[in-house]
Amino acid sequence: MGDSSAVAAPQALQPTRDPRATLPDLLEVLLNKGVYLDLDLIITIADIPLIGINLRATIAGIETMLEYGMMRSWDEQTRAWVRRSVSRHLPLADGEEIVARMAGGHRQEVPYETWRPGTVYLTTHRLVVHRREPAETLWQAPLAGITAVDLHAERAIGGEDRARLLVIAPDGEALLSAAEPQRLLELLRQLGVGAAGPRPGLPGRPAPALEGQMWFLERRAGGPLWRGGTATLDPVAGLTWKGALDARPAVRLRPGAVTSVAVERARVPAGEAVIVVGSPAGEVRLAAGDPEPWVRELRRLAAASEREGTA
Repeated sequence: MGDSSAVAAPQALQPTRDPRATLPDLLEVLLNKGVYLDLDLIITIADIPLIGINLRATIAGIETMLEYGMMRSWDEQTRAWVRRSVSRHLPLADGEEIVARMAGGHRQEVPYETWRPGTVYLTTHRLVVHRREPAETLWQAPLAGITAVDLHAERAIGGEDRARLLVIAPDGEALLSAAEPQRLLELLRQLGVGAAGPRPGLPGRPAPALEGQMWFLERRAGGPLWRGGTATLDPVAGLTWKGALDARPAVRLRPGAVTSVAVERARVPAGEAVIVVGSPAGEVRLAAGDPEPWVRELRRLAAASEREGTA
């Protein structure tokens, strides 16, 4: 009589398929947990074994690999290579390591306003905007001296909003562009810069008092020409006007530069009123479909400028 308690022979493992699994699910497992492969494969033709494969492999995200002590030699070599490559044009202090780098730029305010393109480097010591040719550090600030960082939405030439990085540093406020501004902000906060979000007292840029379509009378060699574009009136930045294809504003008047505001009657593309804005550099003529709000806010700027001048 056979033994009824005999253990049945183990069955070979069978592959399974979850129809609900997606590619993002697989990537999440690979990057966060990793996969270990222990594979013996024999390739045969006509029942004749030709090729044998013995595979032992671990597939995971780099951070997971390093966490479990794998690929550390590769990581150290890569960091050393990056340091040597960067230090050829951007000197690094002892112990200073590159955390991230990406295309970006710095907005220069004086002697004129313009964006200066380069590469944004975040190191363990500082935040830098540097260009290689000609070699020049466009802007930099030590991380210990940065009091606040935040994202600032700015209207681009084409009319879309772009995220910029607003940095409050010992030398004042700076506006940086970056290929990945959100990632750069997160990395800065991981290093303890603005870790709790925008700090109290951050002089963020308020929404403009007025923004909309406006016409500007541009003086050319062939005669004056009305051009359509977008105007912004900000109590901090002042008045700017930019055409759709302009690289920079054709009109930029700081609040203190608005000395007078008058209205002239004439037929213009937007109606029958011309807003004449006086400044030390001369008069600027503008036209809007509804000029009254613009005239009111511009006169406030002119009055504030006059008070500052007599103070």
